[in-house]
Amino acid sequence: MNKIKYSILTICAFISLLSNAQNEKTYRVNTIAFYNLENLFDPENDPDKYDEASPIMEMAESLRKGVYQKKLANMASVLSKIGKEVTGHAPAVIGVCEIENRRVLEDLLNEPELVNEDYGIVHFDSPDKRGIDVALLYKKSIFRPIHTSSHTLMIYDNEDPDKRIYTRDQLLVTGMLDNDKMHFIVNHWPSRSGGEARSRFKREKAAALNKEIIDSLQTEDPYAKIITMGDLNDGPYNTSVKEVLGAKAEKEEVKLKELYNPMENMQKKGIGTIAYRDSWDLFDQMILSKPFLEDDYSSYRFYKAGVYNPQYLANPRGRYKGYPFRSFSGGGFSGGYSDHFPVYVYLVKEVNK
Repeated sequence: MNKIKYSILTICAFISLLSNAQNEKTYRVNTIAFYNLENLFDPENDPDKYDEASPIMEMAESLRKGVYQKKLANMASVLSKIGKEVTGHAPAVIGVCEIENRRVLEDLLNEPELVNEDYGIVHFDSPDKRGIDVALLYKKSIFRPIHTSSHTLMIYDNEDPDKRIYTRDQLLVTGMLDNDKMHFIVNHWPSRSGGEARSRFKREKAAALNKEIIDSLQTEDPYAKIITMGDLNDGPYNTSVKEVLGAKAEKEEVKLKELYNPMENMQKKGIGTIAYRDSWDLFDQMILSKPFLEDDYSSYRFYKAGVYNPQYLANPRGRYKGYPFRSFSGGGFSGGYSDHFPVYVYLVKEVNK
């Protein structure tokens, strides 16, 4: 596909990838995306949160408002473009993390590049020690939430079992995407602070909570359409994803009540969302349940996954040339976007002419 302008597609070449049908059919495509917004904090001190260590709060007070406005503009610009070359519009649903509160989301959605998209917000305050949360943004014209819940991750220090480690909750949103029921789980699993091996148990606990949420949905409906997304701080190959979640790389191997991870084969090809010490990894992932993989396109099915990494999101110069062009570096605002690239999946269904 070289150019697609509309979400209602009538391109035979595209259709041939979806089925062996001889006649031209009409399909609708929507983008589901996830983006780590890298320290999207407002410029005011919140006495109820530990936001003093956020990059924007470490700046001179006279600079904060301008930096905040530029950061919002950058984030809005990226979100408005993910998947647009295929669908013709911004994503139907977007999971986000590293946001301080609901206010920053409201300010983000009031940016010129997003204000006319008419997004809604699902957000709960999280107990994370840094004061950062996850959230879901959705186009009201396409997706209608019918149930939302926040799930607390209870983990304790291995060396001090009485010491709780406060981290992000996991957000579950159930709703109707064009009258097709599906469930979205937004994650931001514990970081690798202190080293990968030492912190591994935290992410495995996060994966266990995620699996518990998924299992509860599948107990109620084995054919539930579920997308769990987020910055997992682990790759598709790590125990948390491969064993605890049981996510598989090949669609043909996925059985009912199992999960498919389209990011694993991308990671094996060297595609990543973060870079560290000249090495790429794919911490930001979109993982889908089996019903998205069926061949019947009368309701939404998985078509394709990707990393949104246009040239403007990469650092243009210096030691970190080619890395994600982050917003904050060296104690100041770099003018960039995020230290992660966004990820997305396209969902497609046949529609009546």
